[in-house]
Amino acid sequence: MEVIRSFFIKIKSMFQLVGTQTSTFINFIFYKFFSLFAGKERTDAYLNSYRKNKNSFSDWWHSKFDKNSAYYKPVSIIWKTFVYGFFGVVFYIFCVETNFLWLMGSMPSVEDLQNPKMNQSSEIYTSDGVMIGKFYTENRTPVAANQISPNLVKALVATEDIRFYKHSGIDYKAMVSVALGLATGGTDRGGGSTITQQLAKKLFKTRKSGARGALGYVPLLSTLIYKTKEWLTAIKLERNFTKEEILTMYFNTVDYGNNTYGINTAAKSYFSKSPDSLNIQESAVLVGLQKATTTYNPIRNPKKSLERRNVVISQMQKYGYLTIKQADSISALPIELNTKFETPYDGNANYFKNAVVDFVKKWGDENGYDLYTDGLKIYTTIDSRMQEHAEEAMTQKMKQLQRVFEDHWGKQNPWVDENGKEIPDFLANVVKRTSRYKSLAAKFPSSPDSVLFYLNKKDTMTVYDWKNSSEMKRYWSSMDSLDYYKRVLRAGMMAMDPHTGQIKAWVGGLDYNYFKYDAVKQGKRQPGSTFKPFVYTTAIDDSTFNMSPCDQIEDKPFSKKYIENGEEKEWKPRNATGYFTYSNMTLRRALAQSVNSVTAELTDEVGPANVVRYAKKMGITTPLEAMPSIGLGPFDVSLYDMVAAYSVFVNNGTYTEPILVTKIEESNGKIVEEFQPEHRQAISPESAFLMVHMLKGGVEEPGGTSGSIKWRFDVAKNGNEIGGKTGTTSNNSDGWFMCITRDLVIGAWVGGDDRSIHFRTTNLGEGAKTALPIVGSFLEKIYRDKSIGLEPGPFPKPSFKINKTYLCPTYYQPSQSDSLDIESDSTGSGRNEEDDLIGPPPIPLDTSRRNE
Repeated sequence: MEVIRSFFIKIKSMFQLVGTQTSTFINFIFYKFFSLFAGKERTDAYLNSYRKNKNSFSDWWHSKFDKNSAYYKPVSIIWKTFVYGFFGVVFYIFCVETNFLWLMGSMPSVEDLQNPKMNQSSEIYTSDGVMIGKFYTENRTPVAANQISPNLVKALVATEDIRFYKHSGIDYKAMVSVALGLATGGTDRGGGSTITQQLAKKLFKTRKSGARGALGYVPLLSTLIYKTKEWLTAIKLERNFTKEEILTMYFNTVDYGNNTYGINTAAKSYFSKSPDSLNIQESAVLVGLQKATTTYNPIRNPKKSLERRNVVISQMQKYGYLTIKQADSISALPIELNTKFETPYDGNANYFKNAVVDFVKKWGDENGYDLYTDGLKIYTTIDSRMQEHAEEAMTQKMKQLQRVFEDHWGKQNPWVDENGKEIPDFLANVVKRTSRYKSLAAKFPSSPDSVLFYLNKKDTMTVYDWKNSSEMKRYWSSMDSLDYYKRVLRAGMMAMDPHTGQIKAWVGGLDYNYFKYDAVKQGKRQPGSTFKPFVYTTAIDDSTFNMSPCDQIEDKPFSKKYIENGEEKEWKPRNATGYFTYSNMTLRRALAQSVNSVTAELTDEVGPANVVRYAKKMGITTPLEAMPSIGLGPFDVSLYDMVAAYSVFVNNGTYTEPILVTKIEESNGKIVEEFQPEHRQAISPESAFLMVHMLKGGVEEPGGTSGSIKWRFDVAKNGNEIGGKTGTTSNNSDGWFMCITRDLVIGAWVGGDDRSIHFRTTNLGEGAKTALPIVGSFLEKIYRDKSIGLEPGPFPKPSFKINKTYLCPTYYQPSQSDSLDIESDSTGSGRNEEDDLIGPPPIPLDTSRRNE
């Protein structure tokens, strides 16, 4: 005890020169130090004695430094050890704090400590406020302190840090207890890390490679450095935040397994509850899970999870949070889970979400935000109710159409050439374009037999079940899977507000889990007769031609000679009926009945180059060539572009760029950016009004190709006006329908995965039979859903004078199909081009993210 007294005297005399504050601090440090070993009462007694007998203690101390004293050597050693040790510790802490010579690794900055950042999920919302997706590296959505159940707090404190409210980040008593436990071989001394230290470790990733210095790779020394960083960071956290704030950050930071981060996500994932409604036993499960997310996972290891939960309950009882009776009662209960784990592509609008992700990632790269870590709130244009109706319409009508397609082909293979003959070795050639084949070919470069063996090796796989719009198990080979998927028709649909550019529904395929390729924007196919309105727009809007809907052109054979690759060719389009009426037709009736000869004549009159120019002005972005057949849609376009281009007609001639996102906020609600669509005047308002009138003819004119939408679907009430244009390409490879109403422009496409897969007859494969029913069903559903607030009605009357004649007499003519019929050897229309896969190779079943 004499040594203890000597330490206090020497400390006092030494730091009198430095100042009162330093002396007080050092005294406090040694008071704490000696209290651990001598006990608080004995240390206080020696201090009191020192204060009463200051001079005698001083004399006594100095006598011990007399070289002739017997105490000189041991006291000198102790004193030097203390001084060198003290300054060594100070220098060590300095090195850790400053990452001296890059030896220790980085420490959190002042900004990091004051505004700690954790990876947060970004959330995507519809225009009507429904969250439809979360994207993340760590699935985490933080909550406030008042959203955390008190049961969670009690369970955590009792289990991890019972002295949490008493210490300032470091629990010295617990550290000594752990040290003694290790020294004596004990196992019940608990852990030395406080909740604040654990938070420092999790929040600032103090043990990750980015925080390591050169010494961080040295065994044992690296552990000391990590611990020091956590101690220092814990002290700083305690200075910057209240205990409640530290607990809140802790709960928001913790990993709960199964890619579940933070108490909000964990409560919803394991119990389908909000964190403020968790009961005692549920809270104990989640707190117990923190120790080891695999070992104590209630899904993977329910028995161990139950044991761990009861340990937490026992700790709560031990420290007075529960009575013995309550603890025994709860411990006897089983764990009752109600799991619901989120994935980014849960629910509806998955193709749309994927387009939003692409948009936000590009925007983030330009503006310094990360979709997967920054907790953005992304507000989109999609309407959840319209989207649901769109997906229902797609599912229902494609199921019906697939049955017709199966019955139509029976046991025959549906991949045929232009002459209707089966393409030999079709699957054998297609499989070579798949990732499965390429990986096998790389693995067995000199053994094609091995490649074929594995392609035909059967195994249990999960495939899309079109009959039930779900999934099914099959014992198939990769070739069996390919054969099956090639027979499944594909489709896409998009609906847009033509005035604002806001996309309201986007269905890129039958099921995103199985068909990643997006038929709305990624897919590009020949539009057939849906391209004809660009020809008529050119004739009406261009002042050189200045035509009106009532101008007439004779339905008669048309031929056009042209030069392709230095060779003279002649194009002779046919009408789908196989004959010509040799009668004069108004432009409105010719478009309504989709007469190919009239369109070809009109294209020749206005010039193919002008048609291309107008199509580009109105929003078509894919390559187009000024060929005689341009008006019949021989070049590939996207459904996305077609819907945007048709919106020009409804929006007084103004092109409005389609938009997916209206605004993006940070996690704290701060608006980062709001988005407005691009606008440009593409055609005159008068021409736009006249084209709406022309497209209405497809529904109103006798023999109009779009007329069935009014008698097959309940969409004609309240004087509702609809305009439409169907489209069908040669051999019925593609079926289209473009629809305009006063509030929406809607487009749909249906076709085979390859262009060689199609119906054999126009009666079954035309756009009016394949794509139109999807749009009709969608319109019917959204008009019936009063919560949407979309009322049917006529197009608005123009507020300006219409100078051209457009109310022409109409009389019955035989119905004309809208099929594109072009001689492939003279048009260069793409009939012989390689059929591209629409969708990822289905063998082996690929449920990964779609091809970029």
